[in-house]
Amino acid sequence: MGIKGPNKELLPGVEVMEQTPIIIEKILICAGRDSLHWKPSAERWSISEVLAHLAEVETLMLGRAKALVEQENPRIEAYNQNDAYAAGRYSAGDAIEHLHKFCHERDRTLSFLRYLPPVAAMRRGQHSEIGPINLGQVMHEWAFHDLGHIRQISELYRVHAFYNKMGEARRYYQVNP
Repeated sequence: MGIKGPNKELLPGVEVMEQTPIIIEKILICAGRDSLHWKPSAERWSISEVLAHLAEVETLMLGRAKALVEQENPRIEAYNQNDAYAAGRYSAGDAIEHLHKFCHERDRTLSFLRYLPPVAAMRRGQHSEIGPINLGQVMHEWAFHDLGHIRQISELYRVHAFYNKMGEARRYYQVNP
């Protein structure tokens, strides 16, 4: 059940957020297990690591949204995904488990957003690095973040599964997994 009515307009990006788990699941149906853990290099992420990151960030972003709605001018702490990656928070576990956790957390997020009053998008807080921020801006960032990782997952899959088997047609493509 999608978000309908005034909240759809007041919570930008929510349509993307509703579709993200579905899009990722559709891509992963085609990907073999070897594709889920493949990394183009030691410092790049695998699909499994991207999924672990999405699950972690989902709880972070929901916490931000709740703080903005429930508190007066809350402090929103910066998040550094590279620090989380370096600490090994994304390297353990199974890709499908990470996907299930992300989907579960996204359901929780959408349930929360579904019942917000129309004025919620203007609720403000103070981000520790960028200053004043409101829920509408957080929603835009959330959708942007989703689309970036959909692109990343697609690129990792297409390069691992198809690129090296294309023969000389590779010269027509640039890849960046």
